[in-house]
Amino acid sequence: MIEVKSLVKKFGSTVALDGISFTIGGGSVFGLVGSNGAGKSTLLRSLAGIYRPENGEILVDGQAPFENSAVKSRLFFISDYPYFFQQASMKEMADFYSKTYTSWDAQRYQELCSLFPLDTNARIINMSKGMQRQVALINALSVRPSYLLLDEIFDGLDPVMRQLLKKLVSSEVSERGMSAVIASHNLRELEDLCDHVGLMHKGGVIFEQELDTLKLGIHRVQAVFKPVPAQDAFQGLDIIKQDSRGSLLNLVIRGQREEILEKLNALNPVFIELLPLTLEEVFISEMEVAGYDIENILK
Repeated sequence: MIEVKSLVKKFGSTVALDGISFTIGGGSVFGLVGSNGAGKSTLLRSLAGIYRPENGEILVDGQAPFENSAVKSRLFFISDYPYFFQQASMKEMADFYSKTYTSWDAQRYQELCSLFPLDTNARIINMSKGMQRQVALINALSVRPSYLLLDEIFDGLDPVMRQLLKKLVSSEVSERGMSAVIASHNLRELEDLCDHVGLMHKGGVIFEQELDTLKLGIHRVQAVFKPVPAQDAFQGLDIIKQDSRGSLLNLVIRGQREEILEKLNALNPVFIELLPLTLEEVFISEMEVAGYDIENILK
């Protein structure tokens, strides 16, 4: 389990993380989303033990990761720009990690190499961005970490490799109980993979919630009324957003599906339909409710 308690991280006078708190359980996939500069990468580096918090604490299975080799041996962090030794080949990096991590699984490494179309003797510096991420993933999963921290891992991967990544991470979570924390702007990919999500903005966490609960608690409604009811007819509904095009109303409503339908059907609509929201639509709605300017969010 990862516990983040009132965490503060500063760079000079800039507050990168402003008292954030949340918990990531074992055997789960936690997605971090937010605008550029929200603090996602800083948080991942703090979880990996690279940064020392100014205030608050991070506990990984009850221990702080900073300058703690025992904790770090159970973590593997892939940054948004994966690091490799200058002029190193994939095989040479594998040799390094096999000597660094006692949990290195040589058989797993060979299995993963057979899945990814890479030349293990080629210099990594000459590979594309997507191929370099594949190299980092092979090494990470061969270590068999308890906690896998990924920063913008989908960037540069083609659709086939993205699907393979999701399959591999999911199998590690289900079969070994590994936990993964993934920061990404690609909400569509996170929606397929994560069971918990956290929305960050300006160094804080706006909310952290189980994905299914989050999506079930908010609905997009399309309804046709003739005539359109007066606004006070919708009292009792927690309407987050509303717009109309003639007799067609588009509503985003928070609440239980059955209660929403019951109240709207009482207004005798000609047509009514509840549509599923995408993860991006949910987050935009939550940002608007929180009073934030969403123009530069989730780009």
